[in-house]
Amino acid sequence: MTVPNLTERYLSVRNSIPSHVVLVAVSKFHPVEAIQQVYDAGQRIFGENRVQEMMEKQPLLPKDIEWHLIGTLQSNKVKYIAPFVSLIHSVDSVKLLAEIDKQAKKNNRVIDCLLEVYIAKEDSKHGFNLQEADTFLSTYTPMSNTHIAGLMGMATNTSETEQVRNEFRSLASLYKKHQQTLGFKYLSMGMSNDYKIAIEEGSNMVRIGSSIFKA
Repeated sequence: MTVPNLTERYLSVRNSIPSHVVLVAVSKFHPVEAIQQVYDAGQRIFGENRVQEMMEKQPLLPKDIEWHLIGTLQSNKVKYIAPFVSLIHSVDSVKLLAEIDKQAKKNNRVIDCLLEVYIAKEDSKHGFNLQEADTFLSTYTPMSNTHIAGLMGMATNTSETEQVRNEFRSLASLYKKHQQTLGFKYLSMGMSNDYKIAIEEGSNMVRIGSSIFKA
């Protein structure tokens, strides 16, 4: 089933993003038919919030899709996505990172991860605070089957543009501090309502769902 205007919305978003910025199309709650339509328009990276939903969709869609887990991940569910997940955005504890490494080893893989950093002024957000993340990264010893490929953060959901900008700027500063030492590739900041600000502040990966999938 073709969804009217979906391809058009996707291309509009894609064309608004500089070529060096990776677009993660957030497909949570949307059917495989919609994902296939966006795939046919050229998208290859899709983000899901829930392990169960990702597991259900992955076998039904093309094998060259890169699946990103962007939602909160419980340690006991890592084993289900370890065989195929391309990038985990939401590593919010040392315990979770250790479990990802363990499950990646069982699958003879190295899994890229992003450290989730809490930059917002909202209780609903998760992650290391800036100081905790800085301390952890300063003393981090690389694991054999995981690679910290960068940082992820979500700004406060507010119309106060300068607050959002300052939150993104604080994460970009931490990213730059550790980028060379740890070989960071991705600074994942920005969603449908604030991705343009995020890109201005240094984001090279944005997670966009509603601007693509919702009419």
